[in-house]
Amino acid sequence: MTIAEAVDETPDTRTFRLTFQDPAVAETFAFEAGQFGEYSAFGAGESTFCIASPSTRRGYVECTFKKAGKVTTALSDLNAGDTIGFRGPYGNNFPLDKMEGANLVFVAGGIGLAPVRSVIWTVLDEREKYGDVTIVYGARSVSDLVYKRELEEWAGRADVKLWQTVDPGGETPDWKGEIGFVPTIVEKAAPSADNAFAILCGPPIMIKFTLPVLQKLGFQDSRVYTTLENRMKCGIGKCGRCNIGPVYVCKDGPVFSAEEIARLPQEF
Repeated sequence: MTIAEAVDETPDTRTFRLTFQDPAVAETFAFEAGQFGEYSAFGAGESTFCIASPSTRRGYVECTFKKAGKVTTALSDLNAGDTIGFRGPYGNNFPLDKMEGANLVFVAGGIGLAPVRSVIWTVLDEREKYGDVTIVYGARSVSDLVYKRELEEWAGRADVKLWQTVDPGGETPDWKGEIGFVPTIVEKAAPSADNAFAILCGPPIMIKFTLPVLQKLGFQDSRVYTTLENRMKCGIGKCGRCNIGPVYVCKDGPVFSAEEIARLPQEF
């Protein structure tokens, strides 16, 4: 695929918009929000990232990644016009068909907004199908917030309630959002659990402390979904790296309900 656009989200995080070099593939390629792909920097290897763009928009794929190892460092050195490898889509997806007519609460931390962003934009592109949309997003600091332009756009929409927060000490003098950890802000926002689903993604510690808050607010575990992608490697269930008990995250997930996660071994 060709890198059509490269955006520096934070000092170590980039977003690529990738277009297909084969017109026939561009015409037929489809995916669902929540699925992922394998992205390769030739000569360096491949890494797994979610597809961060909405499934409602065809002809391109977007991914967001943090520079953290050999492959992501190699990818970070590429720019618009360069070619990278892509295979996918893989995995299951968020059950948006079940969520039609319901209120939606999105909770994300750091780069965990990437898979959630795919769902948010898919929902906003088909806004009439869903009820209230609440987004709680946090990062360690103002500079660590990703998709800053889109956050401004969501903040300006009358049909979206957006709560932004940074960890204590991560604020700047002109910061107008919340200061505090994501679970605390979710409790402060207190979205109603009536006819609602929650979708969350972020650091494991954020998920660990957000799930009890959602339960306290009345969300049933069967109506809370997250995506686990940090353990995946091959994407097709062969390498075993993402194995958790009887589950292969890449084949059985990466999207799981809180009810399903509660049944996984404690190693997760």
